[in-house]
Amino acid sequence: MTTSDSGNPWTGIPRSGAAGPGANGAAPRNPWDPAPSRPPEPTRPPEPPRAPEPPAAGGATLEDHRFPCPACGAPMRFKPGTTALVCPHCGHDEPIPDARGAIPELDLRVAAEQAVPPGAMEEMRVVQCASCGAQVEFDSDVHAKVCPFCAAPIVTDTGVRRYIKPQAQLPFLLSEDDARGAMNKWLGRLWFAPSNLTAYARAGRAMDGIYVPYWTYDAETRTAYSGQRGTVYYETRPVTVTVNGRSQTQMQQVARVRWNPVQGRVARNFDDVLVLGSTSLPKRFTDGVAPWDLSALSSYEPRFLAGFRSEGYTVPVQDAYGEAKQVMDEVIRQDIRRDIGGDQQRIGAMETDVGALTFKHVLLPVWVAAYRYRGKTFRFVVNGRTGAVEGERPYSSVKIFLLVLAMVLAAAGFAWLQLSQN
Repeated sequence: MTTSDSGNPWTGIPRSGAAGPGANGAAPRNPWDPAPSRPPEPTRPPEPPRAPEPPAAGGATLEDHRFPCPACGAPMRFKPGTTALVCPHCGHDEPIPDARGAIPELDLRVAAEQAVPPGAMEEMRVVQCASCGAQVEFDSDVHAKVCPFCAAPIVTDTGVRRYIKPQAQLPFLLSEDDARGAMNKWLGRLWFAPSNLTAYARAGRAMDGIYVPYWTYDAETRTAYSGQRGTVYYETRPVTVTVNGRSQTQMQQVARVRWNPVQGRVARNFDDVLVLGSTSLPKRFTDGVAPWDLSALSSYEPRFLAGFRSEGYTVPVQDAYGEAKQVMDEVIRQDIRRDIGGDQQRIGAMETDVGALTFKHVLLPVWVAAYRYRGKTFRFVVNGRTGAVEGERPYSSVKIFLLVLAMVLAAAGFAWLQLSQN
C-alpha cells in the first residue's frame, strides 16, 4: 500500500515518548483463594465531605471520584442498571444528571504533537502492578491491595499520573451478583475443570468492577487505487482422465480468467473504531466479551465511577492508532474489491488521504475475578453490560486420567466381548 507524501497520517503519527504472596508457613485452606487473602478492612466512621483539591500542575485537574452522602456523609456508590447514586449506609439516593448529548472528540494530529488542551487532561492517583502492568485507581487511604487483574499483591503509590481525560463511558448495567451468576453459568459448561473451581465460584468471592480504558477513532478517508478485474470464462479443451485404469482423452469445460486493468476511487468515513488502551488483560479476553454497544456511550460523568475503580491507559493514543489503522485498511480493501467488481480482483496500489482524524478516550465496564491456584493466576472477565464471559481455566489431571482409563477399559471390554463371541 502506498500513501500520499504530504501531511498524510497513514504514514505514521509521531509516537509519544511481585512479589509472591507472603506466607506464614500455614497451608491455605482453599487453593482457589486469591494470594494473599485480603484482610478485612476496618470499619471506619463516615468521613466528612472533603474540599476539592486545587488544579494540578500544567492545568490538569486531579480527579476525585468520591461523592459524600448529603444525609450522613458516607461515600455514595453508583447503582448498576440505574442512573442514581445510592448511599450504602443510610439508603439515600440521588439521580445522576442526564449525560446524553454530543460527545467531544480530540484531534489526533494535535495529540501527536503533545498539544492536547490542558482542560482535556487529568491527574489520577494510581498504582502500577509489577506483575501485569495494570495502572489502577485506588482510594488514597488504602495502602495494601491485591491487583484485580492478576491477584498479585501490590502497594499503593500516593503519586499521580497525567492522562488524557475520558470523553465518554458506558455505565455498568449488571450488578456484582448478576456478573457472578453469568460467571457461574460459564464455569458450569467447562469440561475437566477441578471440582474446587466450582466451589470457589459458588463461595461468593468478591469481584472487582473496573472501568477499562479504550480509544475510539473517527476518520474521513479517500483512496485512489489501481488493480485488475478478473472475468471468468470457459474453454472446451481436451483433458486426459483415467477410466477403469486406462487413460482417455475427453473434451471438458475448463475455467480461465481474463484480467483487465482498472483504476478508481473509494471513500469511507469511519466511526468509533475501537482499540483497547491497556495490556493488563489478554486481547482474547477483551475480544471474547465484545461487542460493546457504543451507540449508548454518554458524555463522561464521574458519578458513574463512584464505588468502582478505573484503570489508567498504558497504550498511548498514537500507538493504539496503529491497530485502528490496520482495521481501517482492511475495510478500505474490501471497498476497493467491491468497486473493482468482476469475478476476481487484484489490488495493485492504493493511496489513501485522510481528512478529519479524531479520537476519544472512553471507559467500558467489566467485572473481574482473579485468583491463584497452585502457583498460577487464573482470571475471569465479565462484560458489565451484556454478561458475556471470557477467562482462563485449569484442567483437572485426575478427571482427564479417569476419562482415559474409562475409555481404555471400555475398549478392552469390547475387544474381550468380540473375542468371546468368536
